[in-house]
Amino acid sequence: MTTEKVAFTGVRQTLLATLYGRALDSRSRLPVLGDTMAEEAVHRVAYDFTRFRISEGEAVLVAMRGRRLDEWTAEFLAVHPDAVVAHLGCGLDCRVFRVAPPAGVRWFDVDYPEVVELRRHLYPGRPGYRLIGCSVTDPGWLPDIPRDRPALVVAEGLTMYLTDAAMETLVHRIADHFVAGGQAVFDAVSPLAIRAQRLNGILRTTGATLTWGLDDPRRLEGWDPRFALLTETAAVDLPWIDRLPARYRAACRFMRLVPPLRRLGLLLRYRFSG
Repeated sequence: MTTEKVAFTGVRQTLLATLYGRALDSRSRLPVLGDTMAEEAVHRVAYDFTRFRISEGEAVLVAMRGRRLDEWTAEFLAVHPDAVVAHLGCGLDCRVFRVAPPAGVRWFDVDYPEVVELRRHLYPGRPGYRLIGCSVTDPGWLPDIPRDRPALVVAEGLTMYLTDAAMETLVHRIADHFVAGGQAVFDAVSPLAIRAQRLNGILRTTGATLTWGLDDPRRLEGWDPRFALLTETAAVDLPWIDRLPARYRAACRFMRLVPPLRRLGLLLRYRFSG
């Protein structure tokens, strides 16, 4: 088996941590996501994943977030089998393979060129699927994506690494480009999570820094009236909490009782018009 060398630093290393979390979940007796492709990719990347020290509970939390975004993606594509999907900051996520979109869907995975190149070595192609090597803060990823189809923009583990200005610009670009409208689904963290990031072991290991916290999900509606909040779900309210180890379940129950802690991590779904 050919192994792929990586030399990622900073925020790019976090995509390896997320990949490892999904792989650990797939090894579980009762996985939440069951991403066996993540497990295969871990064995093909020449990197010491154990340095992240991801616990069983952290792996389940990663899988829970991914599964909810997968579900929202599948729901949208069931209604719009001719849609276009823009998966921003895709990292090494196998979402396109897990969701297995209908034949009429055109799916675009967008990330830094070096990440896209690694994906080419790790994962197969599929009809209607294309990779774009570009930073999501650069408008260069937009021109190659059709504008006139219902669009789903999905991002996982991305927004918290953007600046406030970059996130607002991204919201405008999405609504400007996709003239047929659609949905945007992503996860976000609160300003409290930004202030407490020194407690995050993965950030300490990678040297990455969180920069954007969302205090009110309706803030995006203020940025651009073409955006409307559809769904707001706290991470601690996801239905797979019972898969967590006991101490994580207890922590989630406590966090639900304290509003600032309950909103540390959110999964959000918006409708936008073109």
